[in-house]
Amino acid sequence: MSSLLLPVLLCLVSAVAYAVAAVVQERVAATTPGGPCGPLRRPGWWGAVALTALGAGLHVVALAYGPLSLVQPLGALTIVFALPMAAVSARRPVGAAGWRGALLATAGLAGLLSLTGPPHAETLDTAQRPGLAAVAIAGAAVLALGAHWARRAVVRGVVLAAAAGVAFGMASVFTKAAAQDWTSGRTEFFAFTALVTAVLAAGGMLLSQASYRGAGLAAPLATVTTVNPVVAAAVGTAVLGETFRYGVTGGLLAALAGTVAIAGVVTLSRLAPPHAAPHTPEGTRTVPRARRRLTHAATKQD
Repeated sequence: MSSLLLPVLLCLVSAVAYAVAAVVQERVAATTPGGPCGPLRRPGWWGAVALTALGAGLHVVALAYGPLSLVQPLGALTIVFALPMAAVSARRPVGAAGWRGALLATAGLAGLLSLTGPPHAETLDTAQRPGLAAVAIAGAAVLALGAHWARRAVVRGVVLAAAAGVAFGMASVFTKAAAQDWTSGRTEFFAFTALVTAVLAAGGMLLSQASYRGAGLAAPLATVTTVNPVVAAAVGTAVLGETFRYGVTGGLLAALAGTVAIAGVVTLSRLAPPHAAPHTPEGTRTVPRARRRLTHAATKQD
């Protein structure tokens, strides 16, 4: 288990950076008019970009030392940190449901940690990379296009967040492959792998930013947090040969632990702090007030 200590610590710091970035991104998206390019004019958005880059860098190092089946589920700590942060910034208590969700998510992740096998040196086969890259980009693009058909802002945000989760999850897969290539001296496919990683990571960030517009923080962030590790862990076990301890029994227990973690994430996803009431121009408030005065005057005349 000592070999997993470094990637776990890196994941914790990375999750904090991602959480702060998510809170800032959601606030910028909710308060900035001017369409998708509006946030680019806000310094806060660029601060969120810097924090995301820091989290991504720590995530890359964690992937170099730990298995996907461990590093990606620990990314769920992002929502465990982000929603209480958002509640505090909105001056609203987290409440019993918030602590219950955080406890479930933490317990599930602890279970996955205890069942994760040692780091695996297997990397993506060079012949698999173009196909996986095409499937990942196409899957994220289909989800992003499908979001435009959603009429409700929350549904649209969740679909965009799912696309971001696919992009982020596959970016982690290619990041791990690039790290393995670099450490083993296999550089013939490093440039292609790094390029695919950059495209998926940038696309995931833009999709996640778009998912917050009109949908709040909780539902999109919970979707990204769930889809991301599911995609990456599925590729890790199916393609990279990563396993859990204790064979089939360990796999079943890991599935149970993952279910507990997802239950905690879903519980936390319902704790979005309410947005401030929309500002109503002074002129629009005078109409109902004038009507009340007329009604009151008519009553007196009667």
